[in-house]
Amino acid sequence: MSGWLPSAPCTPRACVEPAGPATAPPRAVLRMTAVLLLLLTGVCLLPLGRAIPARAIRAWCRSIVRAAGVRPRITGTAAPDGGLLLVANHISWLDIPLLAAVRPARMLAKAEIRRWPVAGPLVARAGVLFIDRDRLRALPATVARMADALRAGQAVAVFPEGSTWCGRAQGTFRRAAFQAALDAGVPVQPVSLSYLVTTGADRATPSTAPAFIGEESLLTSVWRVVSTRGLVADVRLRPPLPPGTHPDRRTLAHASRPTPTPDHQGGHRPPTARLRWSPLAPAPEPAATCQDPAARPAVENPVTARARVVDAVGMRGFRRPRTSAARATGSPAADD
Repeated sequence: MSGWLPSAPCTPRACVEPAGPATAPPRAVLRMTAVLLLLLTGVCLLPLGRAIPARAIRAWCRSIVRAAGVRPRITGTAAPDGGLLLVANHISWLDIPLLAAVRPARMLAKAEIRRWPVAGPLVARAGVLFIDRDRLRALPATVARMADALRAGQAVAVFPEGSTWCGRAQGTFRRAAFQAALDAGVPVQPVSLSYLVTTGADRATPSTAPAFIGEESLLTSVWRVVSTRGLVADVRLRPPLPPGTHPDRRTLAHASRPTPTPDHQGGHRPPTARLRWSPLAPAPEPAATCQDPAARPAVENPVTARARVVDAVGMRGFRRPRTSAARATGSPAADD
């Protein structure tokens, strides 16, 4: 796996907390059955692709969210037609139907999905765009395909963090996807996603129950969602950023990053074990601080960390420079 791939420190054990009263098991089973049936229906209709009316897609996506026992609360609107780059923070598998409920779009997904049996060819036929995260040199071609879709008047949905977070903190927005909007001359629609649980008397508190993080299986995450009572999906569409208002992808990505609401500020720091590291051994995994990157020290890339230590003991010249390809493609390696 490439060292530049984005990752989050969130894990189910460290971040997912009990959220209010649980739904009775029979009701949870009914919810899960309904969600699976709706998903199966969608898979069967995937070969029709963009022939399905946008209104029907939005209604189907809202039905998935409601069938899971989650009440969607959408604020704002998106342009109904024309090229548009939808960007949002990434927390849960629910994020995908929630974005499609706002406006159906071509999703940017990891290339591994394309190799899945049955589902892979179907989602490819439906118009999903794929990114090979292990091949840095393939990034310019992916950005070019996104720009072509945007120029053709289509919407493209991207989760620029590149990894799911638990919802109490957010990752950095990677900038490569924003280059497609700049090249195509289309607006960017920032979307802020968060999940709450109602606690009575119209009060709601942030919830990590919908998070789909770490090595957790999809079925485990779905079961936790359908078993939690009173979940609310808060979808806030911020004003679109028109083309020409930001000169480069750096400022465009920064302007698109959601601002945490007061209930989500401060981060969440679960207890972690102290780790020891030798310069002769691989660097350890970063501690699961689950805190906003802007509020905590940055975690050093293992390659950079080893180079810094080796330089300190006298073996200079070990530091690996950025390649010209990385600088030119706008990859996370070049931007971060």
